[in-house]
Amino acid sequence: MGIFRPSSRLVLDCLTVRPLTWLALLGSVGLLFGQSAREVSPEPKFSELTHEDSERLDRQRAIVAAAAKLRYGTPALTRKKNDLPILQRLLDDRAFEKSQTYELQSLGVAFGDVLASEFSLRWVMITDEYGTDPTLRFKNTSLNINALTMISKRVERNEPVDVFGLFRQTREAISKVEKQFRTAPPPSTPRAANRTAGFAY
Repeated sequence: MGIFRPSSRLVLDCLTVRPLTWLALLGSVGLLFGQSAREVSPEPKFSELTHEDSERLDRQRAIVAAAAKLRYGTPALTRKKNDLPILQRLLDDRAFEKSQTYELQSLGVAFGDVLASEFSLRWVMITDEYGTDPTLRFKNTSLNINALTMISKRVERNEPVDVFGLFRQTREAISKVEKQFRTAPPPSTPRAANRTAGFAY
């Protein structure tokens, strides 16, 4: 398949969110991911990682681990929050140029591993209007965060990247979603369960 497509998505299943609070939620979370709440994407399809998909992610993890070991003597990545200083240092030291999309997306995979260890997220494959790519899915909903390009797109736009800030913003966004899921009533019709709204950072 080659390099993963640098698509960006955060799609939220509005199955349990009241209309007014849903619009407010899209507005706040959309600030993080950079797309208007008015932009609606078709419902994505999710599938589990194949052996080939898992190996591809592992190869990208290995790129980051090798760079960290070479530069800083880091024995291995842990896929936990204590990887964040290492990822930030690689970014600050410009270990990868903005033209190195695959390597920058590899940083996104390593960052995504941290998110997956801290929140109710897991790696799956998503197929939507952008193509088929790995993404972090929130529980069994349509909410998914494309960590793959969260870092690379910012570097390519010459924007400063603060992985600690991105981590906090992701935590806040997920917290808002979880709160809405806990307080909103169930859908009144089967059709309501199929509606989705999508926006990208």
